[in-house]
Amino acid sequence: MKISGAFILLPLLAFALSAQSGDPVATFALTGDALITQRISVFREAEYMRLIDAIRGADVAFTNLEMLFHDYEPSPSPESGGTYMRADPAILKDFLWAGFDMVGMANNHTVDYGIEGLRINLRHVKDSGLVHAGVGEDLVRARAPGYLESPVGRVAVISCASTFPSFGMAGPARPPVRGRPGLNPLRFVTTYQLDKEGMDALRTVMGQATGRRGGAGNTVSFMGNRFELAEKAGMVTAPHEQDLKEIITAIRDARRQADWVLVSVHCHESLPGNREVPPQFLVAFAHAAIDAGADMIAGSGPHILRGVEVYKGRPIFYSLANFIFQNETLDFLPAENYLPLGLGPEATPADFNDRRYRNDTTGFPADAKYWQSVVAFPGFRGGKIEKIELWPIVLGQKKPRSQRGRPVLAEGAAAQEILRRLSELSAPYGTKIVIRDGRGIILP
Repeated sequence: MKISGAFILLPLLAFALSAQSGDPVATFALTGDALITQRISVFREAEYMRLIDAIRGADVAFTNLEMLFHDYEPSPSPESGGTYMRADPAILKDFLWAGFDMVGMANNHTVDYGIEGLRINLRHVKDSGLVHAGVGEDLVRARAPGYLESPVGRVAVISCASTFPSFGMAGPARPPVRGRPGLNPLRFVTTYQLDKEGMDALRTVMGQATGRRGGAGNTVSFMGNRFELAEKAGMVTAPHEQDLKEIITAIRDARRQADWVLVSVHCHESLPGNREVPPQFLVAFAHAAIDAGADMIAGSGPHILRGVEVYKGRPIFYSLANFIFQNETLDFLPAENYLPLGLGPEATPADFNDRRYRNDTTGFPADAKYWQSVVAFPGFRGGKIEKIELWPIVLGQKKPRSQRGRPVLAEGAAAQEILRRLSELSAPYGTKIVIRDGRGIILP
């Protein structure tokens, strides 16, 4: 295990130390998105250091790295994943200070600064020593696992994303044409379901617009969308067949090459009308990944918590929300961020944030759910889940912009509220979370 002075005091790992015999317990620390623009290694509050020591005390620690590290050498893309993400490359050292070993890199900000930015970012992450996955010079490399040699064996990480601009997707090589650098895509197919009245209306519109009513079958394609006749109106999503096949192949390969397989998936999409419920394609993908040999699924993307499922004895964290959320303290932003808000060349990042969030009355700063999360600590014995601990964290929603976004342990009523909500979100999957001493516990 990684060394931590506070290790013997950590309730998280008490079950590992109390093992009487047999296989040791392998412990993992899993977090959600890390949008980091400020140093985190300079703070020493007790509730902060308890969290950091817990992460350091795990055998393997993972975060989803939703950030680009460069010195503004690359030009911005014409569109981004939202705010154009960038941080000083030196900040990568702080992840090592905090005990992290592995990162996922596939997300909607991967190509905020184009292919050049992707390459520079990848070089800095490689040089830091963090094991990584999810991006590469072509699709084969983007799909490939990263491998960590750890005290509990070899750990593979595979990182993919369902949310990204189209030009961010890695492409395969086909001689004599080189592959396209980018991220590991998990696309999905959407089918809109219509009852008979709705289908008849659609055919009427098609006839008027195109002169064709789409034939007599139960499935119609129109304006790039797929519609099918159903008992009632709705929408269903499914993983893109080729993407699913290729990612599953990577998981099966990793299963044979490593002792542990972690799959990270960055997914902003949700079930229609409920941002806290994962879309159908994500559930299907997570189940298929575990069927193929994954030990854990670490979801991220929507920046809020989603439920936990234990499927065939393996944990699926549909979203671990935010671990670090410092998306307001960037040094510079390109014109593409300012112009939609009516801000001209004289505007500054502070002006951008004030206008975007209407002085903290809307968007991220106004919604408490973006500033509450958990760090998950699954423990395995003999390859089987023995215990999952969920440590609630808060990221300082009401603090000034310069201070919020850094995680500390939640306590008292705040901890109870986070764990209660996560318990409710997990209940539909048959997952029972016991709340004890400000921590959530899932037992097999």
